[in-house]
Amino acid sequence: MPDIAEPDWLPPLIRRKNYSAWNAFYEAVYQLFRADFVSSKPSFKGRRLALKRHPLTADGKEATFRHMITEGEVEEDRQPDIRRMERIRWPASVINHSEDTSIKVWRNQRRRNETRILLWLESHEYLVILADRRDYILPWTAYCVDREHTKRKLQREYVRYWQGQEI
Repeated sequence: MPDIAEPDWLPPLIRRKNYSAWNAFYEAVYQLFRADFVSSKPSFKGRRLALKRHPLTADGKEATFRHMITEGEVEEDRQPDIRRMERIRWPASVINHSEDTSIKVWRNQRRRNETRILLWLESHEYLVILADRRDYILPWTAYCVDREHTKRKLQREYVRYWQGQEI
């Protein structure tokens, strides 16, 4: 894969290899999450972002944090994902730069009446998902999109969305 230029607004990765202990890395990742989503109060298109705080993790951290750093289909089986953790500064940055032409933005419907907003930094194979709660927006999760079938699905969904409506 050729090198991809970093957008000038995309923060550098926080590398696991730079920490001698897992707990030090985990806490550093959490402090960066707090700086981006608790201290700074980001917004999306002028709408405030809130956090899904419950259920708290065993160590008292917000549910949004858990979803941003773990992977797995079943909530109780989710496991830490180093790539997600190393990119913990990316979700807020992608949200804050959602008007950048390098980010594909669209909405989709999930179960029942749940509306999600997808922000895909395709050049970096990175997706941020927000949950639209009418009065506010919840950062839901963020992850690397590395499966070809998932990339094709996202591309089809994006094209279909923009052929029919706008945000």
